[in-house]
Amino acid sequence: MPPRSSHQPRAGTYIPYMAFIIFSAIFVFRLDVFVTQTISTARRNQELKYEITTQEPSPPTVIKNENATFYKHVLVTWGEFHTEILNDGELLKLTLDKHSGSGFQSRKQLLFGKIDMQIKLIPGDSAGTVTTYYFSSLGDHHDEIDFEFLGNSTGNPYTLHTNVFSQGKGDREQQFFLWFDPTADFHTYTILWNPKTIIFYVDNIPIREFKNLERIGVPYPKDQAMRVHSSLWNADDWATQHGLVKTNWTLAPFNAWYRNFSMDGCIWSPETRASACTDADFSTRRVLKMELDRRSRARMKRLQKKHMVYDYCKDKWRFPKGPGRECRMN
Repeated sequence: MPPRSSHQPRAGTYIPYMAFIIFSAIFVFRLDVFVTQTISTARRNQELKYEITTQEPSPPTVIKNENATFYKHVLVTWGEFHTEILNDGELLKLTLDKHSGSGFQSRKQLLFGKIDMQIKLIPGDSAGTVTTYYFSSLGDHHDEIDFEFLGNSTGNPYTLHTNVFSQGKGDREQQFFLWFDPTADFHTYTILWNPKTIIFYVDNIPIREFKNLERIGVPYPKDQAMRVHSSLWNADDWATQHGLVKTNWTLAPFNAWYRNFSMDGCIWSPETRASACTDADFSTRRVLKMELDRRSRARMKRLQKKHMVYDYCKDKWRFPKGPGRECRMN
């Protein structure tokens, strides 16, 4: 055995290597955040390729059940042959393969309300895929309230991405790792949107709150009616580990499942440019006036502490002049 050298390297010689490792880790995290900012833009570009007219078309000529949830309430917007409605209209499947993804939107528009959907995500290796469920209006100055599920390789968790756009401006991302396997069973995802607040729920547990703070100059989505949208599409150029992990097409088709969709709120009429809700509704209907109470907000804060993995309000790298004014009160 060769003799052990009596010369021991000094601790200072490791400092440049440690600095490089720390810098690299920070850079990778910041790159991940930058990449996620492209989610809404990329998704909208993808879906615009298949955008259909917003005029209400005639319902399908063959309907087994006139009151079936998905036949009654949604329209397929793209990937017609990759969308299937089952169980007499109570179950909807979106499919993604190498040829196309798919998507749908609600027939009706809301100007304030609450939506619920039970979703079961792609199991196993879902790297490169993005499943979405969100409110959105149209145009360059659109409003939008997002749930987006970023797939990952087997054994790694989905990232639940949330964002709020008002008048075309977003950059309000918060991300979570879920405390359950969203592919093993259906789970309920809810967006509450009223003149006072926006609340995101998972299985009836609040995970995020965005208050109406127009009084301090924070834009709030309140003037544009929005439809509910959902889609499944490929984004393997950026979605998983900065695009390093590509979609494994040998596992296709990929399927996301939807059921128990409900809408409760103020239906907007494009013809009359008016809401179905009256002034009295905003003082009497719970969905239009509810907010988090102290107990629910405390529960949300505890959950965020455990499961939130990114908060734009704490990102000094992206916002060196400080976060938005809403961060002090949300």
